[in-house]
Amino acid sequence: MRIVIALGGNALLRRGEPMNTENQRHNMARAAKALARVARKHELVISHGNGPQVGLLALQASAGGADPRAWPLDVLGAQSEGMIGYLVEQEMGNELPDRGFATLLTQVEVDPADPAFDKPTKPIGPVYDKAEAERLAGLHGWTIAPDNAYWRRVVASPSPKRIFEVNSVRLLLEHGIIVICSGGGGIPTMYGEDGRLHGVEAVIDKDRVSSLLARELKADMLVILTDVDGVYTNWGEEGATPLRRAAPEALCGYGFAGGSMAPKIEAACEFVEATGNTAVIGSLDHLDDILDGSAGTRVDRAAQGLEWYPA
Repeated sequence: MRIVIALGGNALLRRGEPMNTENQRHNMARAAKALARVARKHELVISHGNGPQVGLLALQASAGGADPRAWPLDVLGAQSEGMIGYLVEQEMGNELPDRGFATLLTQVEVDPADPAFDKPTKPIGPVYDKAEAERLAGLHGWTIAPDNAYWRRVVASPSPKRIFEVNSVRLLLEHGIIVICSGGGGIPTMYGEDGRLHGVEAVIDKDRVSSLLARELKADMLVILTDVDGVYTNWGEEGATPLRRAAPEALCGYGFAGGSMAPKIEAACEFVEATGNTAVIGSLDHLDDILDGSAGTRVDRAAQGLEWYPA
């Protein structure tokens, strides 16, 4: 099978961990063991988040009173793709020394009229308590929003329209290469009035880009990995129940609250509705079970509405 796996941010950095290379390398080494088992049997494309990393790079770029406009988010996103891709390639290579790998800087087109530019929602950078977040927002001119028990900077997150390097990804897969691409949602770009392509101050949602990538590659499966073991109804309440399987129209029509799970659900449904193939949302710790159908929340057209795991 051809599988696209979207790694959640926890694959590189667990919530609350100090953001340093040692922690990211340790977490990626753990993820690589699971990903290598997939790559031994299937064609594999890996995408990944970059929210903490690109936010940290933005902080570093503005240190010492430097003008943050000198290092816009599209450039920092490209920098994070290379940095994270290096860690993924190296740890995957340690597991699969006889395989070839390629990290592609991936440009993604967005619409300049996308309403997301008027309402920033995408969290980036470290988490803070509310007082510190408000202090930094005042200092740097940020928009901030709650992130579970913490607060983070949020930026615009427009919808992806096109991945420019998809033919290169396809060519590499045909030659047996494991591809790391669309990191952090890819590099946001748009065409100006002069017809030239340029970068945009935004961060695209990596799950939506992964869905678009999987559709354009005609992947057999899209796997969206996160830090929970699946999609739950009544999440955060007494009686929260994990879904085993769901039809896309039932899942997207259920009315899940916004937040980090909503884009994953939308991305999974878009892939299934466009291709007729299967998408799964689940935990990296259960990746083997996700592939054999015994873990995660599977989204497919053959499901009968919403189906829960046995109590």
